[in-house]
Amino acid sequence: MINQISHIMKAKVISVAEDLFMRLGVRSITMDEVARTLSMSKKTLYQCFENKDQLVSATMIAHIEREEDAFKRIHEASGNAIEEIHGLAEIMRKNLGQLNPSTLFDIQRFHSHAWETFLDFKDKCIQGHTADNIVRGVNEGYYRPEIDANIMARLRVEQVSLMFKPSVFSSADFDFKQVQLQVLDHFIHGLLTDKGRELYEQFHQESSLFSQK
Repeated sequence: MINQISHIMKAKVISVAEDLFMRLGVRSITMDEVARTLSMSKKTLYQCFENKDQLVSATMIAHIEREEDAFKRIHEASGNAIEEIHGLAEIMRKNLGQLNPSTLFDIQRFHSHAWETFLDFKDKCIQGHTADNIVRGVNEGYYRPEIDANIMARLRVEQVSLMFKPSVFSSADFDFKQVQLQVLDHFIHGLLTDKGRELYEQFHQESSLFSQK
């Protein structure tokens, strides 16, 4: 029973901390702030997580596990590569709407273990799903047959990394969400055949995914 309560409590802490980190950035949120938001004593919080670094790593792992589950569900439910990549883009839009641009930058600078976890996810899950989607799209005739799936998947991963760099897209000059969505739209158009572009435009017109609103 004690272990069960501890597990439930840790899950609650992770959920609240992730929300704070996503909205406000990681560096600005202290363990005191997490405890106050939870109406929890600092002593109880430190019984769940020894330090902030451990908590950041736990929130990263929880977030990635949800992302991997979502990627799998979309892949299984999609009727074709266009529908799949559109579904993945919808996930990105939802996440970016909640994400402070400084969050990943803070993790990279101050929480190396969590950052390594993110890099592993980026290289294995994001790149892997992108490559699989490209192969699928080529086989279905929606993507250009001369495309090398591994090269383009690697390019996509590096695009994602680049857009998180403040030196390239500063929050003072660019809307982070729009940067991500514009670059994604450009990437997808580079894959499409005429057949694929026609289907993609149907999804594009029916969805507010790339709306400026």
